Amino acid sequence: MILLDTHILVWLQREPTKLSRAASAAIRRNDRPAGIAISAMSVVELGALLSKGRLRAYDTIESTIRDLLTGVVILPVTTEVAIYTTSFSPEFSSDPADRIIAATARSEDLPLVTADRRILDCPVIRTIW
Repeated sequence: MILLDTHILVWLQREPTKLSRAASAAIRRNDRPAGIAISAMSVVELGALLSKGRLRAYDTIESTIRDLLTGVVILPVTTEVAIYTTSFSPEFSSDPADRIIAATARSEDLPLVTADRRILDCPVIRTIW
């Protein structure tokens, strides 16, 4: 199983040419039931992007989110994830969403597919880009 950052899920479904070769290959290798996951925090981010018009909804915001989540495992924000958000260096992103998503990858021991340089540079998170 791999964990996708929010922007990777959007790119996968709407702009797959933005994905790196390594990201595309990892997604293909894990494209099976329960093979691709996102943090519950990504669902919150999707809602915010759609509500602000930064991501276009095809129908209602709710139905668009459900469509984007088809076949994707949603991992919860557990107590362990919340605790891990405090363990990153000061140079790591201060964005709570980034911290929760990265902490989810760490908690679940999953590689995180992301193009976010601040996350890619973090030595305690296995990343794919």
